[in-house]
Amino acid sequence: MDKISKSCFMVIFFVISMMGKLRKPWPFSLPWELKSLDIASKLRFDPEAIKMASTDYGKVTRLVPAGVLYPSSEEDIVELIRCSYGSSSSPFSIAARGEGHSVRGQAMVADGVVINMRALSNNDGRIHVYGGSGYWYADVGGEQLWIDVLNATLDHGVAPRSWTDYLYLTVGGTLSNAGISGQSFLHGPQITNVYEMDVVTGRGETMTCSKHMNSELFYAVLGGFGQFGIITRARIALDPAPTRVKWVRMIYIDFSAFTSDQEHLITFNEGQAGKKGLDYVEGFLLMSQSPANNWRSSSFFSHTDYSRITSLATQHGVLYCLEVAKYYDPFSVDTVDKELAEMLVKGLSFIPGLIFTKDVSYVDFLNRVRSGELKLRSKELWDVPHPWLNLFVPKSRILDFDAGVFKGILQQNPDTNGPILVYPMIRSKWDDRMSAVIPDEDIFYSIGLLKSSYTNGSTDHHLELEDQNRKILEFCEEAGIMLKQYLPNYRTKGEWMNHFGPKWEVFKERKDKFDPLAILSPGQRIFNVHG
Repeated sequence: MDKISKSCFMVIFFVISMMGKLRKPWPFSLPWELKSLDIASKLRFDPEAIKMASTDYGKVTRLVPAGVLYPSSEEDIVELIRCSYGSSSSPFSIAARGEGHSVRGQAMVADGVVINMRALSNNDGRIHVYGGSGYWYADVGGEQLWIDVLNATLDHGVAPRSWTDYLYLTVGGTLSNAGISGQSFLHGPQITNVYEMDVVTGRGETMTCSKHMNSELFYAVLGGFGQFGIITRARIALDPAPTRVKWVRMIYIDFSAFTSDQEHLITFNEGQAGKKGLDYVEGFLLMSQSPANNWRSSSFFSHTDYSRITSLATQHGVLYCLEVAKYYDPFSVDTVDKELAEMLVKGLSFIPGLIFTKDVSYVDFLNRVRSGELKLRSKELWDVPHPWLNLFVPKSRILDFDAGVFKGILQQNPDTNGPILVYPMIRSKWDDRMSAVIPDEDIFYSIGLLKSSYTNGSTDHHLELEDQNRKILEFCEEAGIMLKQYLPNYRTKGEWMNHFGPKWEVFKERKDKFDPLAILSPGQRIFNVHG
């Protein structure tokens, strides 16, 4: 081969090689008409994007999408959904993903498109705070993290009323479920603190909705698991923000006394003219496998207190910790201790001497889980399987749940790592017109079995924790405990119908109206299951 021919051959070989590297094969499961749209350049099929969208915080489910959309505007989301809804071949499934903090693949889709909602956060001006004369609100992109909403609103001296325990979640993600924590007894879940939303429906229509405008969509989307539309903007209620927090924990041996005191504290405001009760009430178990200092607040107890509590937990098998907080500011600094003492000392039944108090900033209290997360990340213990089980248990059966689960099933497996939460909420603080489902009692308990498989991601250990979840659910069914799963995970249509109960027909009618081709959120497995 002469030099010219050899040079030509090398050039052709180089060009072909580069074309092979640059060309992204078009997935077979996506329609070709999508390739001609403007958003085609924002679709990614590379291994990094696909890997990110194929798993979630739970690390127990894997679904591989055909592609991932990185939108730069709401219009990109509209265009994607319209392409699927109007496809000449067949519609493809779409799932919106925020931080991927689901634990059962709820934000995933096989062979469809995952929308990386966080890509929208690259746009400036996605958090706007408005108000005055006692009425404040924030217009927030659905992709925004609650920690960023907090920081933006505090610049104006205000903050959202209701929170989740973990702030590195997206607004759209928590509003699609409920958004609960120790403030829910007072202000309700996050879904009852929303004035208005912009939603892209499964038909590709952008609709602004509120209690008074397109109200059916408004109530459907709140707690609707992403089945009716994708939240691109939410108007969040704000109140004046405190600056400091009195953070208190009390230790109990007797579960009945523990729950009675919780119920007393969440109803303290009722009939107390001129008096303001607590701002936060939660509780959790203390066991050998769920220690006093866990990742939810890893440095609350001193070393001496920690050793004392751990010894007591070993002696009794299980203890209960009541956790409360009272917010204050410079105007109430002189009265907060007296008000707190009146509520906590008079009539409560914690173990004498086992009451512990910290004084922290409002931001540090709300963001308390973050320090624990960073410690776990440093030890490579964050990205492990999390077979969590979250339940709502009616007050009338909470003692039975304690006997059968806390003192029964959990005691049989000493390798259950992670916090175990138990705290009450009030039904009247929820809006039954919304899609979220709760027990039919005035007071019910949120149970969070936040388990982690720390044994190097061992499949066997993960399966043991899954088996424990199964035993808990079977016990409740056999005992006739009419619980509801929070962040539910069901495999059959019958189970979903049972979950929604009287709401099922309305839920289905709304699905037919706003997402008739069942394009959205297939990872929830509500309208794409059998049996």
